Amino acid sequence: MSPLVNDRQPGWTAMGGPLEVALPAQMRAVGFDTFGGPSVLSVRKLDTPRPGPGEIAVRVAAVSVGRLLDLSARAGTHPYAKIELPHIPGAEHAGTVAAVGSGVTSVRPGDHVAVFPVLVCGECDACAEGAGEACPAARIMGVHTRGAYAEYTVVPEANAFPVPADVGPEDAAALALSGAVAQNQFDQADLRPGEWVLVHGASSALGSLTAALAVHRGARVIAASRSAEKRKRLHELQVEATVDPTDPGFVERVRELTGSAGVGLVVDNLGDPAIWNATFEVLAWRGRVVTSGAFLGGKVELDLLRLYSRSQRVIGVRSGNLRSAKRLWEAVAEGFRPVIDRSFPVARAADAHRYLEDSSNTGRVVLTTGDDNWAAAPKA
Repeated sequence: MSPLVNDRQPGWTAMGGPLEVALPAQMRAVGFDTFGGPSVLSVRKLDTPRPGPGEIAVRVAAVSVGRLLDLSARAGTHPYAKIELPHIPGAEHAGTVAAVGSGVTSVRPGDHVAVFPVLVCGECDACAEGAGEACPAARIMGVHTRGAYAEYTVVPEANAFPVPADVGPEDAAALALSGAVAQNQFDQADLRPGEWVLVHGASSALGSLTAALAVHRGARVIAASRSAEKRKRLHELQVEATVDPTDPGFVERVRELTGSAGVGLVVDNLGDPAIWNATFEVLAWRGRVVTSGAFLGGKVELDLLRLYSRSQRVIGVRSGNLRSAKRLWEAVAEGFRPVIDRSFPVARAADAHRYLEDSSNTGRVVLTTGDDNWAAAPKA
C-alpha cells in the first residue's frame, strides 16, 4: 500500500446487524457559536435528527475536513454561503445506516454508506438532466445545513452510496464528494485514456484525488505542486512526472514531456493568475481547462484570440452530481482509492483544522467519530 494512504483505518460503527435501532434523544456534535480560529470549535449536545419519508439516518464513522467547506465556514470567510450560527460543519462523510424512513428500499439499517452531501430540488431543468450541481437551489451539508461533525446525520436515500466491504470509513469519507467532483470534471471535459493531463495543486485533498483518478482512468498525468517535498510524495501516485508551476522552466519541461504537443486537459482549481497564464502556454490545440475553484485568485486574463484560434475550451464545474458519484463508486469497486494524509479523532477537530491551515497535508485529512474519539473534546 502506498505510504500516501493511511492503512490504520478504524472499523465501521457496529449497529448490531441489519436491524432497526432506537435513535438516542440527543447526540454529540462539534460546532461553533462564533466565527474565528480553530479554538472556537467545541462539543455540544443536540437533538438527534429523525429520518422522514425517503430519508435515512446515518451513524457517522468518518468525515472529511475541507479547506473551503469547513475552514472558511468556521472563519466566517466562506465566499458564497452565509453561515448561520451556531453551526455544525462537515460535508462529505461515511457511516452506518441507523434507521430508515418510509419508502426507503435501497439500503437498510446496518449497511455501510458514503454520503454525497449536495442536496438539490430534484425538479428544475438541471436536475432533470442529471446536472444537479447546476441546480439553483443546491445546498451543501455542513455549509448551508447542519453538517456531519456529529454522531448522526439525516440524508436523502438517493445521496447514500453503498460502500464495498473492503473500503474503510476514512476512505469512504474522502471519496464521498471530492471523488464525484473529480469524476464530473473528467466527464464534462471528455477525458480520454492515454491523453496528457496536468493537475494543479496536486498535493491538496481534491488535487491528489483528481490526479490519482486520472491515472486510474488511463491518462498520462503531470502533477503540479509548488512544494519540492510534496512533489516527491506525489510520485507515489504513479504519475508520469511532477512539476513546479512557478518554476521558470515549467513551460519548457511540460513541452518536453509531451513531445511539444502540450497537455490535452488541465485541472486548475487554484485560479492563480501567473499559473493560469503559464498553463495556456502548454495547452494543446483543442485542449480543455477545467476549474472548480479559485483558491489563490478569482480573476484571470483570457487570450480570446488564442482560445478560439486553437479551438480550446474553459469549463467551469461547480461540483459533482449523483451521476458522477455513481461512476466514482464504480471505480472504487475496480480498486480505486483516495489519498489519505492523516486522521484525527473528532475530539481534536481544532488540531485537524490547524494542520490543514498550515498546508501540511498531502491528501485528505479526516475526522473519526466512533465513541472513543469523542473523549476529552472541549465543551461549549
